[in-house]
Amino acid sequence: MPLLVGLADSSARRGLADHLPLHVGNGHATEETEINLDELASKPTAGGGMVDSIANMANSILGAGIIGLPYAVSQAGFFTGLVLLVVLCGITDWTIRLIVINAKLSGTHSYIDIMNRCFGSSGRAAVSFFQFAFAFGGMCAFGIIIGDTIPHVIRSVFPSITRIPLLSLLANRQFVIFLCTACISYPLSLYRDIHKLSRASGLALLGMLIIVGSVLVEGPHVPPELKGDPSKRYSVIGSGVFQAIGVISFAFVCHHNSLLIYGSLRTPTLDRFAKVTHISTLISLVACCTLAISAYVVFTNKTQGNILNNFPSDDTLINVARFCFGLNMFTTLPLELFVCREVIEQFFFSHETFNPQRHLFFTTTILFSSMIIAMITCDLGVMLEITGGVSATALAFIFPAACFLKLSSPTTPWHSRDKLPAAVCVAFGVLVMTLSLFIALGKVWTPEGDAKICM
Repeated sequence: MPLLVGLADSSARRGLADHLPLHVGNGHATEETEINLDELASKPTAGGGMVDSIANMANSILGAGIIGLPYAVSQAGFFTGLVLLVVLCGITDWTIRLIVINAKLSGTHSYIDIMNRCFGSSGRAAVSFFQFAFAFGGMCAFGIIIGDTIPHVIRSVFPSITRIPLLSLLANRQFVIFLCTACISYPLSLYRDIHKLSRASGLALLGMLIIVGSVLVEGPHVPPELKGDPSKRYSVIGSGVFQAIGVISFAFVCHHNSLLIYGSLRTPTLDRFAKVTHISTLISLVACCTLAISAYVVFTNKTQGNILNNFPSDDTLINVARFCFGLNMFTTLPLELFVCREVIEQFFFSHETFNPQRHLFFTTTILFSSMIIAMITCDLGVMLEITGGVSATALAFIFPAACFLKLSSPTTPWHSRDKLPAAVCVAFGVLVMTLSLFIALGKVWTPEGDAKICM
């Protein structure tokens, strides 16, 4: 195998033990051994190409968070919101690549091992907790969105379906969440290699483009009573800048997938991964700015957290967008499950070979646990906001930059040209995480934090 100092997907690397010839009978290799050796010989050409990796990374970024970006712009103000989108996208691009650089500097192959090398067992535990919390929280949110979009679309297309005994289940929120999770997300989640999801990711990206296009086309045609105050369209700065930073950061975070996507490249090198990162973040930035600007200039002060809720329920094109948004959720969900499963495998079973029974057990348990949470609530409340906002900030800003400072030359001062950006990034991350935590906790004592009941 070529020595690329590559960071292969850890689940695939554990699977290498399955390919090694362990038993030879009567001095002759069995037929099974010959097949396994062929598989081992083909390992250098395994994995996906750059297009597959771009689809996976862009799909990981363009998840549930994009739909809240118009609200972030309304909180920060038009011009400040656009600046935040561009700046935070640039920081995201840098820190995604910084994680891979940290892995090479530390001679490790996973986010968990990087933190373990830099900060010992406490660092390993911290990043494991935040990765699992963010990914699992995302899975729950995706399930909730499926329940809030697909049944609504079905009832709009078939108004009489609720009166048909058996088919009425398709308009039931809980049944639709179970059906989509069990029949679509679960089979996709059973894959061991993340590049196998590239086709599903491509379909999800197509669905997200439909969402952006639908909002862009239908926004100017909504009834006047649904539009916001035109005088507030081009505001400079708003009162919710830090809330906007939290929403935008949550939307852009895909750092917990970065090493998995790097390992899924057929030829994993820094230059190729940099191209994947640049193209993916650029696609995401264009989509995010298009959606945020086109929606905000129409709804301004009336912009809701889910921009699709600003449109009337009988808008056909927006109902198509709602359907595509639900489709995007149950194809993005397996990417988050990959992370949850890999965190458990690396934290508890890093020195063991791949076990199919363990793989099936954790896949089933994690996926259906998130499904149950999505079925019983429409709003995860303040706890999901804490785990999401705090985890996103830690994974995207604090940990990558802190590890880089730790792995860099100790004789170089922190204010040097090489280290200063990382030091500023850590300080920025701590500030945003602290404010996000206090804002989330503050909602406990306000009506805004009340849980929503699912009917």
